[in-house]
Amino acid sequence: MTILTTHNLGKHFGGQDIFANLKLSLNFDDKVALVGPNGEGKTTLLRILAGLETLSEGKMETAKVLQVGYLDQHTSLISTETDSLWSLALTAFADLKQQEIQVRQLEVELAHEGDSGRHDRLLEKYGEIQAQFEHAGGYSYEQTINQVLSGLGFGTEDFHTPLTQFSGGQQSRAHLAKLLLEAPDLLLLDEPTNHLDLASIEWLENYLRNWPKAFVLISHDRYFLDKVATRIWEMSFGRVETYRGNFSHYIQQRVERFEHRLKEYEAQQAFIAKEEDFIRRNLAGQRTKEAQGRRKRLDRLPRLDRPRDHKKLSLRLRAPLRSGEMVLATHDLTVGYPDGPPLFTCPDLEIQRGNRIALIGPNGAGKTTFIKTILGKLSPKAGTIRFGSGVEVGYFAQTHASLNLEASILDEILTVENLPIGQARNYLGGFLFSGDDVFKPINSLSGGERSRVALAKLILTGANFLILDEPTNHLDIPSQEILESGLVNFGGTILLTSHDRYFIDAVATHVWALEPDTAEVRMAEGGYSVYLAQRDGPVIGTSTFSENEDSLNGAKSDSQRSREKTKAQQRDELKKAKQLAEMESIIEATEAKLAQLAQQLEAASQAQDVSKLQTLGQDYQVTAAKLDDLLTEWAEMEMV
Repeated sequence: MTILTTHNLGKHFGGQDIFANLKLSLNFDDKVALVGPNGEGKTTLLRILAGLETLSEGKMETAKVLQVGYLDQHTSLISTETDSLWSLALTAFADLKQQEIQVRQLEVELAHEGDSGRHDRLLEKYGEIQAQFEHAGGYSYEQTINQVLSGLGFGTEDFHTPLTQFSGGQQSRAHLAKLLLEAPDLLLLDEPTNHLDLASIEWLENYLRNWPKAFVLISHDRYFLDKVATRIWEMSFGRVETYRGNFSHYIQQRVERFEHRLKEYEAQQAFIAKEEDFIRRNLAGQRTKEAQGRRKRLDRLPRLDRPRDHKKLSLRLRAPLRSGEMVLATHDLTVGYPDGPPLFTCPDLEIQRGNRIALIGPNGAGKTTFIKTILGKLSPKAGTIRFGSGVEVGYFAQTHASLNLEASILDEILTVENLPIGQARNYLGGFLFSGDDVFKPINSLSGGERSRVALAKLILTGANFLILDEPTNHLDIPSQEILESGLVNFGGTILLTSHDRYFIDAVATHVWALEPDTAEVRMAEGGYSVYLAQRDGPVIGTSTFSENEDSLNGAKSDSQRSREKTKAQQRDELKKAKQLAEMESIIEATEAKLAQLAQQLEAASQAQDVSKLQTLGQDYQVTAAKLDDLLTEWAEMEMV
């Protein structure tokens, strides 16, 4: 059932079109990720769907009764000193609370009613209301509130804290909790993973995967999008294109779609050039009528636009000075603030040249404190830190603290290296600052633009040991991909913190996980997927982990319990595996057919056979759509 449809939707500010002629539809259970470069209007579109922005043109139709919930990425709750997190969560169950009051009133009346006839009527009414109350979750809503608040990283000590005492990030999480508890028909989420640590993001993934209604969300977290989305809306160059499947499927389909369109465009351009050449040579000759006919047909031919792609960040990370083999070593290190308790103790750590270490852990575990300690901004509570020979440190702060807000972009770059102005402007062009953009003051830039300036400064330093605190914050997905590639090809050493698991998987050679429950550092060799497999499976007994006998025994018993499955469960798993295998065979055959059609299209393009190109193009589109459907079905089967 369709719950929302747009017709030729458009939005412009002044003389600038943000987007135009958008035709979108949403079904009652669609799980949509809205992606695209920063500045394309994703948030504007989401606010229009939420009814918070007016349309410049077109119209939007919704189901007669459609409850919409919207999470702004910069939420600030309005509350009084007495409004607590728990009272905010309770507002999602206002109707249930009224039903509960009715149930309690009827219980009192029943206890004091002496007239048997009236007592029976009250008892019948009580049974109806009590059944409705139970069916609506009246006896479990407090448990649901507890589950959602805890899942989003709130401790029980936060439940009755006034909202005015919460930080901006905590208030945003509180609003997200309220929306999830309200369970609207359409959930619109703008960067819902902001302010969430890894554990909370994983919880939200599982919650949204089981969400029975529709949602549209914006996120730069590709791992998250892979887990929750079954459709992708890509917003680019003022329009939206729809793709089926999760983010990984979208990336594959996008490349294929672009290549197909480019071939169609080039084939048409070759055909037009050939026809124009014929017309030019024969318009005044013996074949004048044929040339005139061809010109008329050519004038009526719908022209294809050349497919476009956005300019991308250009990163060439360099480490001109080679450090010693040992870059950093700690001994008996304890980290924490001078007046506070220790946050955690470290095993004796050593970072070797070429290592790329990802430091992960919950918010408040001490990741930034650890970095400040390494940088010498905080003294260790105990132990020592030693740098190796020839180590030059470069630091990227997630707060962009190194930037002078009053300076221009160009002046800020020149503080690192006094380049000729032309060379400096060319350099900034690689970070997507062109023309007069280089004269903009830092305080006028968005978060993503400030991140690009900070990266530009960092690269110019020529440091061989990069310490990066949340480097992907505010960067759009294309910029994240370029940053990943630059860091992987960097010749030096990296220590980074990030909540972006896709980024960690792509970049890290080692993961160090801060575990506040044990106040220790758990270490794994490999990316996030390796760490996750080791975390959720038996603990490997090597010196690279901070562990004790109890944790080993616990992991062993967990592993044994996981293998104790019933025969029914085993049959279900075998059935699912067989279905997946069959589906994968069909997908492989469809992909092979698509590849064959692509080859035929290329041959027809070279032969400039327009009629065959059109026929093959239609076959290609039908097969590509079928593959999209198969990939979506396969993704849904895997999620079950």
